[in-house]
Amino acid sequence: MQKNFVLISAAWLTLCIAAPPAGRAQEANGAKPKTAGEVFKNVTTSSLKGLTVDDFIGAMGVMAGALAYDCSNCHPGAGFDGVNWVVDSMPTKVMARRMIEMVATINKSNFGGAQMVTCWTCHRGQEKPATELQLDKLYGPPNDEPETVVPRDPRGMPADQILDKYISALGGAEALSKLTSFIATGTQNGGYERVSGGGKASIYAKFPDQRTVLVSFPEAAQRGNQTRAYDGKVGWINTPRSVLGEYQVTGTELDGERLEAELAFPGQIKQVLTNLRTGYDDTVNGKAVHVVQGAGPRGMLVTLYFDKQTGYLVRLIRYGKTPVGRISTQVDYDDYRDVNGIKFPFKFMFSWLDGRDGFQLDEVKTNVPIDPAVFGRPRKAVKN
Repeated sequence: MQKNFVLISAAWLTLCIAAPPAGRAQEANGAKPKTAGEVFKNVTTSSLKGLTVDDFIGAMGVMAGALAYDCSNCHPGAGFDGVNWVVDSMPTKVMARRMIEMVATINKSNFGGAQMVTCWTCHRGQEKPATELQLDKLYGPPNDEPETVVPRDPRGMPADQILDKYISALGGAEALSKLTSFIATGTQNGGYERVSGGGKASIYAKFPDQRTVLVSFPEAAQRGNQTRAYDGKVGWINTPRSVLGEYQVTGTELDGERLEAELAFPGQIKQVLTNLRTGYDDTVNGKAVHVVQGAGPRGMLVTLYFDKQTGYLVRLIRYGKTPVGRISTQVDYDDYRDVNGIKFPFKFMFSWLDGRDGFQLDEVKTNVPIDPAVFGRPRKAVKN
């Protein structure tokens, strides 16, 4: 087995995360969403069977990221069409199932079921966990990995004041209250720099909680579109290079889509987030920031980083839940510009466990009519 592994691209991990589906994701018909054990073949681990489809996909990303693995380490074959997702002959796949149960047992037996141990706890980006202390690290710089649950800074600026400064920096509460919709257009790629053949991005948002991000590829029409849509109740993901093509999100990713739709209209940030507390100041990309953490939809853990000088939001991290660790999703914002009296970030980076998308906006139009169908179920993905 290889000793060094690299994280795979967004498209590749997405298509590797599960066996061919036994059925489509649950339609938005009010019925109970299907579990991963019902949708995918050969999900035998008890703690994964009952997950929603999106949380199961996230759990695969958590494990792959923790070990710096790709799909081929557990699933034999080459390329999407040649992979045998169901076969259990790979020792790593057998071991992964044992490790999932081990983690669940440790947390249940020692921490009352609280998730204190995950895949990342031991592996930290390598196949075999380190068992010895490296002395150069002992006497080197201290470990600066932040805690997921941010400790409260008793001397920090109150969270409400930080959010007030953010609202003021964007144009003020009155201006934001008049924002009812917007359409933003630009380009998408793996980073901020423009590249030939990158995607064409369109972002649609309608107050208070509808949002769709649509990416098309004019120079590679066969790839189909990439879509993340939320209509205020139902969320969808459509990815051309994937096992499912499109699927309805019903787990913590649904909460994430709702959060991003609501915060697209930042005047309501104090209503969207609850149990706010201020953490200790930090830095993001060399900028001193205030750190605020709170609870989003259905208690989702959300951490926000605000530039201490400008007041702008420069980073948001939201955390979903799986039995093997939290699903981290991060959005970095930059290049705020004025559009009709309101500041919008014209650059942002959307990062998740299987890749990242950089967006560069060219234009934002505010308070414009939007076809409601834009926020509904996307067109079926074209697999390639």
